[in-house]
Amino acid sequence: MEIKKTALLLIDLQKEEGTSDVVGLEDIIKGTKALEKTCRELGIPVIYTRHINRSDGIGLANNEPVKEAGNPIYYNSHTKAVEILDELSPAKNDIVIDKYRYSGFFGSNLDAVLQELGVEHLMVGGVLTDVCVLSTVLDAYSRDYQVNIVNDICGATTEGAHMAAILIMANWIYDIRVWESIQLKNMLLGKEHYVWESHVPDELSFTPESMRDAFDKIQQAIGR
Repeated sequence: MEIKKTALLLIDLQKEEGTSDVVGLEDIIKGTKALEKTCRELGIPVIYTRHINRSDGIGLANNEPVKEAGNPIYYNSHTKAVEILDELSPAKNDIVIDKYRYSGFFGSNLDAVLQELGVEHLMVGGVLTDVCVLSTVLDAYSRDYQVNIVNDICGATTEGAHMAAILIMANWIYDIRVWESIQLKNMLLGKEHYVWESHVPDELSFTPESMRDAFDKIQQAIGR
């Protein structure tokens, strides 16, 4: 991974009320802060996405939950819910991309920004692992970006949802790498590090009963 061709992409770390339901949110914030600090010191672009639903209800996704008046319940554009968490307030030179669907690429200028920056490698964290992170990563792969998913700075509303999404990405994104934030930071600083890499399709094939065992193979590889 060439540092000069790398960016940190943080998905939907916003003040939306449901964010507090994410398992391990405090640790996600802590790990994100440490990693983005290193990125800024190394001149690696830090990019945030914000999920936004128009307050007037125009252009909402099919069956998006709305109030009686038709305005959205979640990520309402006229509320603080769309703002980045105070603990992770973007720095002056960070980039914020607004999006209106799950994927950070759909209907946004994210791809254009990454191309302008010369980015080929993405380090990805954020929420929810099984929704906006997953869809953004799949779209990144379809655009030939090499993805580095940062396990401990991603989160979902249940541990099972998080594990399932990580395993799906690990199984079907053939050049993906899975990291812990401290291991990724070590790599960026030229230190010894651990990472999980895909070798064959469906390498971590799992059933409901064996999902944790499959996920533990990643955990062991990244030194967790």
